[in-house]
Amino acid sequence: MISSKLPKVFYGGDYNPEQWDDATHQEDLRMFRQAGIDIATVNVFSWAKIQSDEITYHFEWLDQLIDSLYESDIFVCLATSTAAHPAWMATRYPDVLRVDADGRKRKFGGRHNSCPNSPTYRKYAEQMADRIAERYKNHPAILVWHVSNEYGGDCYCDNCAAAFRVWLKQKYGSLEELNRVWNTSFWGHTFYDWDEIVPPNNLSEHWGENHSCFQGISLDYARFNSDSMLDCYLLEYNAIKKHVPDAVVTTNLMGFFKQLDYFKWAKYMDIVSWDSYPGANTPISYTAMAHDLMRGLKDGQPFMLMEQTPSQQNWQAYNSLKRPGVMRLWSYQAVAHGADTVMFFQLRRSIGACEKFHGAVIEHAGHENTRVFREVAQLGSELGALGNTLLDATVNAKVAILFDWDNWWALEKSSGPSVALKYMDQVHKYYAPLFRRNVQVDLVSVDADFQKYDLIIAPVLYMVKPGTAEKLEQFTEHGGTFVTTFFSGIVNENDLVTTGGYPGKLRNLLGIWVEEIDALLPESHNRIVLKEKVGVLQGEYKCGLLCDLLHSEGAEVLAEYGDDFYQSMPVLTRNGFGQGEAWYVASDPEEAFLDGLLGYICEQKGIPSLLRAPAGVEATVRTKNGKSYLFVLNHNAQTQQYHLDDQKGNELISGKYLEGEISIEGYGFHVLELS
Repeated sequence: MISSKLPKVFYGGDYNPEQWDDATHQEDLRMFRQAGIDIATVNVFSWAKIQSDEITYHFEWLDQLIDSLYESDIFVCLATSTAAHPAWMATRYPDVLRVDADGRKRKFGGRHNSCPNSPTYRKYAEQMADRIAERYKNHPAILVWHVSNEYGGDCYCDNCAAAFRVWLKQKYGSLEELNRVWNTSFWGHTFYDWDEIVPPNNLSEHWGENHSCFQGISLDYARFNSDSMLDCYLLEYNAIKKHVPDAVVTTNLMGFFKQLDYFKWAKYMDIVSWDSYPGANTPISYTAMAHDLMRGLKDGQPFMLMEQTPSQQNWQAYNSLKRPGVMRLWSYQAVAHGADTVMFFQLRRSIGACEKFHGAVIEHAGHENTRVFREVAQLGSELGALGNTLLDATVNAKVAILFDWDNWWALEKSSGPSVALKYMDQVHKYYAPLFRRNVQVDLVSVDADFQKYDLIIAPVLYMVKPGTAEKLEQFTEHGGTFVTTFFSGIVNENDLVTTGGYPGKLRNLLGIWVEEIDALLPESHNRIVLKEKVGVLQGEYKCGLLCDLLHSEGAEVLAEYGDDFYQSMPVLTRNGFGQGEAWYVASDPEEAFLDGLLGYICEQKGIPSLLRAPAGVEATVRTKNGKSYLFVLNHNAQTQQYHLDDQKGNELISGKYLEGEISIEGYGFHVLELS
């Protein structure tokens, strides 16, 4: 568990009492107790309040705040306050200000506005973390240490340019090697001095977010940018650990956030935490997939749900209210996928600036007589009653989807073959059918242990890093099933094409050779024509986006294209490899095709559905000490029926014993301790 001091699912969220007077704070404490809130994240954006100049610090207010929370039986997730630098720092030390992709230096304002390679920012951020850790290292209220907040953004200033050159020297050792891996003979880009290298932005190699003349330098700058912010995090992380060696240190991630390689970051996080903000039209499966990624970042360990809104957001185009019951349902969805905390942004709603219309436990009305507060209090009571029952429970998935930030960056910076090819769309497209079947999935890196899975899926594995093909061959040879798609095996880790025929290093495993890749217009499509029935798949299905024109080199051809000059060429293949098999889907098929294909593969592999249930009823299982806990979540507004078949057990919230056919109310939730 995160802390033996609070042996239950943490319940609370971000709290900013510095925006209020003491009378309001005392009223907040009363309502927190009423809602079952037992942890507050404080000091996230208080750098300017604490530090008024280079040498003057004001901690007295924070002392009083932490003491008052603890005296009210509320523990603390203590942030380092470094998420936004003070105005005096920007005025006196302009090197802290970022330069954007168009070469414009920012002014003070907003947040994420600090250059990660600014010596000034790094100096004062590290000092702040050091002082906070030293001051509060023995305070019994502190359970988690929270570095900065939602790292993100990029910078193209002179400090970043200089740091990028140092990073490149460390990575490649010589200009000769750099010129080779960047293929700088193209367009006369050969470098003879490190100082000739400039960051790729809209003044050099880029035009817009996803267009680059030189993918090699763009890919490395994405890596460098992620590493630069990770270095900032580590400065504060190490400052805390110096004073509190056993501290639980984290920073809040943002799900599928493109700019930072979270697999690399997770190595330096004592527990993964993240902020979940789906929109009203975000597929439920997408949110589930994000939770599974957070769990996968640290090899299946439970994570913290650090932020969600109790009611509505402020920053989307249309900020709909969560309907009655949805907040509770989505909170339990996080727990079902591995969260050991349920926390909100924010505990009291601000009265000014851009977040004044972002939902909160305590709304502008200022009292507990609101729908939102009643729902929060109900959930708080339930989590209190559950105690430590679910803490540290794991999710044992037999299916993994490979997810890779380098692949994401390189794929979408590529000039061609189609602007419509989006990595996240393809990953979700293969996750969603498994979600609909209630098959549990881990999202893992290419460095994960493949042997613990029965089925590994790698949508659009454009980049094949050193050792990955060999790992996949070993996995398949030992009986695993591997599935990949069009536009895979194209480049190496430097975004250089693997010559000799696509899919490069995957060619032997897949038993195919791809000769050409056709990009279809949005209104165009081809057909997948099955040669024989594959599970429930028969007849023909639409496909589009990209079509690989391939030849079998031993793979069994299960389906062919139905149209165009490549009619009758293979579009679905299966290759026996050792004791296992490798599948290739050569185009982007319609949903029904993937539902049928992945359903067939799961049945063949003996990977069962966790529950017989109608659409919109989700099931997951967490296990602990030999006990299994079945979570059933009804994402429909209407009551549904599901079937337990040979499963049965006590429902932990109601205390009822459930078996057979079960009714679950709209936006309802069950968790069964299976017997």
